Amino acid sequence: MTKRFLAAAAFVLLSSTVSATDIGATFETACPFGDCAAGISLSYLGEFVIPTGHMENGVEIGGISGLDFDSATGHYLAISDDRSERGPARFYELNVDVDVSGLKGVSVVKQVTLKDKNGAPFAARTVDPESIRLGKDGIYWGSEGDGKALLAPFVREFKLPEGFAPTADKSTGIRDNLAFEDLAVAPSGDVFVGVEAALYQDGPNPSLTSGSLSRIVRYDGATGEPKAEYVYPVSPIPQAATKANGGNDNGMSEMLALDDHRLLAVERSYAQGFGNSIKIMMMDLTDATDVSAIASLAKNDQRVVPARKSQVLDLRAIGLVPDNIEAMSLGKAKDGTDVLILGSDNNFSTSQKTQFYAFKILRRPQQ
Repeated sequence: MTKRFLAAAAFVLLSSTVSATDIGATFETACPFGDCAAGISLSYLGEFVIPTGHMENGVEIGGISGLDFDSATGHYLAISDDRSERGPARFYELNVDVDVSGLKGVSVVKQVTLKDKNGAPFAARTVDPESIRLGKDGIYWGSEGDGKALLAPFVREFKLPEGFAPTADKSTGIRDNLAFEDLAVAPSGDVFVGVEAALYQDGPNPSLTSGSLSRIVRYDGATGEPKAEYVYPVSPIPQAATKANGGNDNGMSEMLALDDHRLLAVERSYAQGFGNSIKIMMMDLTDATDVSAIASLAKNDQRVVPARKSQVLDLRAIGLVPDNIEAMSLGKAKDGTDVLILGSDNNFSTSQKTQFYAFKILRRPQQ
């Protein structure tokens, strides 16, 4: 997603990046939601930065908005949100050099052009790739759409539920730049797709005093048919802008399935003059209400139970200086270590960076 506000801080090269977090520092959430079977523990393995402007085969690397691990190759698939403006809409195959001693590098193995339904590269501004996952029958990838141009969001050939398509009068549907940011595939094959913030009919965007109700669609991965919809309560904006008349925001920028009902979510906030705040949340959909039959959450008189959520990690609180984190994947390190990898969308801006963080997974939720 192209953020409405760009970071004001100057670009910092990897060699001069200062972090208060040491390699091997451990962070544990023993009992999210009071459920100790859902406990998770992570150990920090470091940061790596690809500078803005880096080129591969004549195309600029950047806009990393989704990330997933391919166990067949040991590489990661990373989708760019370039709307076929700097190059063809595409994803990259990345080699992530990480082991128990730390994150040493990230390099591009190749890039793959995304094709439209006619098998041709997407024309400029006809697609906004934001998410990518490997499923049982291949690659799923999603486009955020374009609210201003009334382009609907999509994931592969999945059916778009009622109420998500943008409307000219903004009475219903996605908000521009706040649509399909999130994609996760459960072990069962079900596919979860989430919007960054509330649909117009479901309520307002987050503010400094109130949150926002994002919908998550659960699809049958085999048929592409929606099975259910849930509410994820995005938190209020955690930080006011420190720049005079500066803007700020918050939203859910990625999801990752841990099992068939527990997921990790990235809440990504930006405040002008301050920068990004990145929090990793765990959610549990077990008792969440299926709201697929509720046309408007804002005008609803039925009882709705949202997904339970609990904070797992606050990157700033542990001493990191995160950029615009929009990508998250489980994977394997070179030595077989289970890892969690985060990636940032630099918006192709020289004031930002394509940043990767790695964490060793010491403990993950149990069924």
